[in-house]
Amino acid sequence: MTSDSLKKIVFGKPLKSSEMESERMQVWKALPILSSDALSSVAYGTEQILLELATVGVAAFAFSLPIALSIIALILLLVLSYRQVIEAYPMGGGAYMVTKENLGMVWGRLTGVSLLIDYTLTVAVSISAGVQAITSAFPAAVPYIVPLTVLLVWVMVWLNLRGTSESGTVFAIPTYFFILCILVLVGKGIYDMMTGSFNTHAIEFVPNSATNSLTLFVLLKAFSSGCSAVTGIEAISDAVPHFRTPSVKNAKRTLLSLGVLLAIVFGGVTLIALAYGISPDPNGHTSVLSMVTEQAFGRGFLYYATQVATMLILVLAANTSFNGFPILASIMAQDKNFPRMFSYRGDRLSYHYGIITLGVLASVLLIGFKGRTDALIPLYAIGVFLSFTLAQSGLVRKWIRERAKGWIGKLIINGLGGIVSLAVLIIFCITKFSEGAWIVIIVTPILLWLITQISHHYDDVAKQLRIDITQDRVCTKEPVIIVPVAGIHRAVEQTLNYAKSLSPNVIAFYVSFSDEEEEAMQEKWQIWDPGVRLVVFKSRYRTIFKPLVEFIERIDTHVSEKQSIMVILPQFIPKKWWHRLLHNQSAARIRSKLQSDKDIVVATVPYHLHQ
Repeated sequence: MTSDSLKKIVFGKPLKSSEMESERMQVWKALPILSSDALSSVAYGTEQILLELATVGVAAFAFSLPIALSIIALILLLVLSYRQVIEAYPMGGGAYMVTKENLGMVWGRLTGVSLLIDYTLTVAVSISAGVQAITSAFPAAVPYIVPLTVLLVWVMVWLNLRGTSESGTVFAIPTYFFILCILVLVGKGIYDMMTGSFNTHAIEFVPNSATNSLTLFVLLKAFSSGCSAVTGIEAISDAVPHFRTPSVKNAKRTLLSLGVLLAIVFGGVTLIALAYGISPDPNGHTSVLSMVTEQAFGRGFLYYATQVATMLILVLAANTSFNGFPILASIMAQDKNFPRMFSYRGDRLSYHYGIITLGVLASVLLIGFKGRTDALIPLYAIGVFLSFTLAQSGLVRKWIRERAKGWIGKLIINGLGGIVSLAVLIIFCITKFSEGAWIVIIVTPILLWLITQISHHYDDVAKQLRIDITQDRVCTKEPVIIVPVAGIHRAVEQTLNYAKSLSPNVIAFYVSFSDEEEEAMQEKWQIWDPGVRLVVFKSRYRTIFKPLVEFIERIDTHVSEKQSIMVILPQFIPKKWWHRLLHNQSAARIRSKLQSDKDIVVATVPYHLHQ
């Protein structure tokens, strides 16, 4: 089986550029592909609120509902704001494009960096929470948390390398199954609340004296932890061009569907967790959602179905980032703010460099933080709220500058969105700083500096390579060709024949390590007489490269402006790959060194061995 055949089996057959439209997403596919991150936050959003309130006491859980309602209000505000982003920037890029065009490239780069960090953390948090759902149902899997998380990351990499269309079909069934399970769970919980048929004593909604130690700082900390439910909303605005025509209408419809579903499932789970009197597991092995589901259904079929659905949606939530990260990286690469290879599509029309890079970064995070969701959450959401703030600020400036029809209403929505996002960002940085948020606060400016240097490098390269097409002309120079030889054989013969076809000025160069070796080579060359002058250098330190460089420099001082220097290397290619390990590959090393140090043409003439 050839490598191409294996590649087709693993990743699918290559797609033509003309098949791009078939890879674009319909609404029913876009929802699981781009919204699974936000939808899956129900699995840990409520839990993070309760974990912070638990530091005060169980009675403080009564505040989880108003906190959840304030987060739902924030979600709906951001949905309205990003619908305007979709309409104003249908070419995609979301917050990055808005900020770049309205606030300048520096702020655009900052937005891009913050989103790339958030996408990476989204993968790590989603996968770790998904594995937590497994360990909640099957405690025997606890010792294998890290290997399971890394394995699931690379399953996601593989699925996305196969292309958007195929991955969307795979992701649709478990996403809609999860939505159904959670809606059934919320319905059962509300029914139990209405009928009073609880399996446990519910916590009173009215705070009592046990909450006296509850401070504003704890409330803000719980709020910031719960805001992990907001991440993922921006991904739809990043991927507008990937929707089926009409792309803007379909993207706005998908975003609205996400907002409504997220409000129902997040608010519903928080409400019934409070009603059932659920307390989070301090060890983190059993999730709050697992305990809520067990209270509602017992340890029966519906419990395990919901846990499996939760695990699947959390793993698939990482797919939001596997779409958002490569698309954003490709747009930034086109703007010279990211390595250029990230703008290229692979055989399956996917941005494979971005997908693989995201897989590597997420794996490093999961290994470094031992797959613990609670350890990763404090790093989470800073990037996305920074991008929210900058995007809303950019749109405010756009509406003030353009003053198009209806601009005052748009200004109010985006202005309010920007103020609220900035407030949440400040709260998050303060309350989570000592728990790990400082890492993101330090890493963000470092990455901003790095991509700024990348942009400056591309500008410098363009400046040095630029020519004036009205004045600069291509002029032909007769080359002086140097052919380094290690002896007399077929590869040398073929190379000399090729060199002589290019120029009459051909010199064979040989490095000897002893007087006897020099004399023997001179005699053989005279007998062979290929019609090319042989120059022999004796190397006292048994190196080939230094004598060759000295000879090239000597030739360079004697050639005229109408001549150039060219080095042509003979190289024989063994038939089997492991045969290459038995040879010193001197031609490859010489080529690499000359190309890194000299402005000369270096070419290789291969001679393939057949046995």
